[in-house]
Amino acid sequence: MSEEIRTRGLDIDEIMMKARISGEKFSTYSQERVDQIVKAVYQAGFNQRVVLAKMAHEETGIGKWQDKVSKNVIATRYVYQDIRNMKTAGILREDEETGITEVAKPIGPIFAMTPITNPTSTALFKILISMKTRNPIIIRPHGSAKKCTCEAARICYEAAVEAGAPEDCIQWIKRSTPEETLEMMGHKDIALVLATGSVSLVQAAYRSGNPAIGVGPGNVPVYIGTSADLAFAVEQIVLSKTFDYGTVCASEQSLVIKSNRADALITEFKKRKAYFLNEAEKHRLEEVAFNKIQKAMSIDVIGQPACKIAAMAGIEVPEDTSILIVRYANHEVGIKYPLSLEILAPILAMYVVDDFIEAINMCKRIVSYGGMGHTISIFSQEEDKIMYFAEVTNAGRLLVNTPASQGALGGTYNGLQPSLTLATGSGGKNITTDNITAKHLLNIQRLARRIFIPCNPDLTEIYLDESIDAQRIDDECGR
Repeated sequence: MSEEIRTRGLDIDEIMMKARISGEKFSTYSQERVDQIVKAVYQAGFNQRVVLAKMAHEETGIGKWQDKVSKNVIATRYVYQDIRNMKTAGILREDEETGITEVAKPIGPIFAMTPITNPTSTALFKILISMKTRNPIIIRPHGSAKKCTCEAARICYEAAVEAGAPEDCIQWIKRSTPEETLEMMGHKDIALVLATGSVSLVQAAYRSGNPAIGVGPGNVPVYIGTSADLAFAVEQIVLSKTFDYGTVCASEQSLVIKSNRADALITEFKKRKAYFLNEAEKHRLEEVAFNKIQKAMSIDVIGQPACKIAAMAGIEVPEDTSILIVRYANHEVGIKYPLSLEILAPILAMYVVDDFIEAINMCKRIVSYGGMGHTISIFSQEEDKIMYFAEVTNAGRLLVNTPASQGALGGTYNGLQPSLTLATGSGGKNITTDNITAKHLLNIQRLARRIFIPCNPDLTEIYLDESIDAQRIDDECGR
């Protein structure tokens, strides 16, 4: 440990030592003891859902506290209901035929970063799945949300210890420099980095030298098909895009609609207080919604209401405006057209296409500029087109007739596992396309007992005889 770190007051080795010792003790706990702790943590977090939501909104100035309550509910109650009967300690499965016994093992200390957009719900979620798998966790909050995130961690920790969890099973860091964060990510005692945040933060986690699960940008296109009920589709999209003012990474970013239904779609959006910008207004909005230097959305618009964002751009809109919508030509996708990229705010791009194939290609182009492997949404009643859409697009989640924000988080509109960490598969440089949950925080030990496998003889002289080919062996084995 360097003297520089000592003078800053953050003793990284001590933090890691506490986590390691806690993990060693935790690994001896039975499933019954673990489940008692998990229930206590869930109840404590759930019972403070409103307090934490208001703290998060007050501290960050992002989103709506009422919707942050909903996120806290998903992160506690929905996740708990999903994992409560999951076996995460001891023998998971025994197979007499194969002689394999699977045993659940904790992976070890987890270093978890939480974002400014979902500061309490993400912390509650990551703590809950860590406790379920007997893994100590170290929470590093976003610098602009440290008060509410640390409070969420404290609430969970006190409940866990009171229920019998080992000391230091949950630690949190009130502040750390970028250098300290990188050092903790790469520390030899860390088993896994759970990174939720900016693209650069996630990339740093993958470069840390430790296993990492990070999440990439969403940039979700939504295709409204010919068979879709337009009024229903628009209602669901507005419900999603205004949820916590668009701060869920799976919220819709671009509308894709066939030309013969475009006018009707616009009418339905206007009924729900959406405002369509003209060319001059579009360029002004691009200036305030996108940071050209950082080549990313402007932090000033994240999770802000549409009327406030419009005012930033010098655009007059009614106070009750729900969403700002801009029309782009079909070639206008990418960095030169910033509203075609992920903007975590009630802003949508709109593209008009001639047919179904062009719609698919449009969606593929949109996600290629940020969002590969994440989420795509479709409103349609034609099963063959839904399945074809799934086959040719790269998305870990293809949401059908569903508000994308709530739908991707799982547990409400579909059977996806409730999660605040949505992986993006190889398209987004993740190891999985799953909604991350407790099962991803386990090592599975396999006891392999000796058995006789008739068609796989021991590696003996039979394989040294060059006259015996594969077909002969297969024939003798009846295969």
